[in-house]
Amino acid sequence: MEEQAGYFVKSVEKAFDVLLAFTADQPRLTVSQVAARTDMTRASARRFLLTLADLGYLRPAGPAFELTARSLDIGRSYLAALTLPRVAEPHLRDLAAELNETTSLCILEGGDVVYVACVPSPRLLSVSITVGTRFPAWATSMGRVLLAGLPAPQLEEYFHSVRLHRFTDHSIGSVEDLRTEVEAARARGWSMVSQELEEGLRGVAVPVRRGHEVVAAANVSLQTHRAAAQDIEASVLPQLMETARRIALDYGGPPQGPAGDAR
Repeated sequence: MEEQAGYFVKSVEKAFDVLLAFTADQPRLTVSQVAARTDMTRASARRFLLTLADLGYLRPAGPAFELTARSLDIGRSYLAALTLPRVAEPHLRDLAAELNETTSLCILEGGDVVYVACVPSPRLLSVSITVGTRFPAWATSMGRVLLAGLPAPQLEEYFHSVRLHRFTDHSIGSVEDLRTEVEAARARGWSMVSQELEEGLRGVAVPVRRGHEVVAAANVSLQTHRAAAQDIEASVLPQLMETARRIALDYGGPPQGPAGDAR
């Protein structure tokens, strides 16, 4: 294990481990569950939970704990400083209204995609995603588009470190298959992923560029019964590409394709 720097405060790391143990799937956790998720003793987990509750980041919920709205303060300044989501949101709203589907904007952070803007479908039943949601890049259309925009050495490093697992029976099965998909996304300028992350869900994504740099991915998420893949390519994809172009224009000038010596 890599030795930590002398300045490293282990208790800060543990406090964030506790906060990050709470997820959308399990918004309420008991002391025992937090201890198991953070590799702490039950007594240590209890002390961290009670301290974070005293500070206002958690609150008791019967025998469990849950996050409070104050936990949003940790990321609020970062999100407020991101101009790209503010630029993108009007365009994403227009596209969501036009297609009657959920639209979003993602960035690459480590090996994950992170949603920085999201506009739900106007329909009552829609794909439910919120800002801050993250998924493994390899399993999503946004991730494959963003991976395709990485410099070659960084992409190779990712391929050597990534660990795949099956979310569904449709999930990609090998790094070589993933490499093929990423290369295809780079060549055609878009990616479509069907039911690899969740059954019944299909996503299509295109890059948002600032000059030669891919800064984000714009995405449309649809339930598979809404349209066949070939119909999405014919009807949704051109509108999504136009939306990405408009976002790029507002964000920093006309987008350009990859530089000729980028690879």
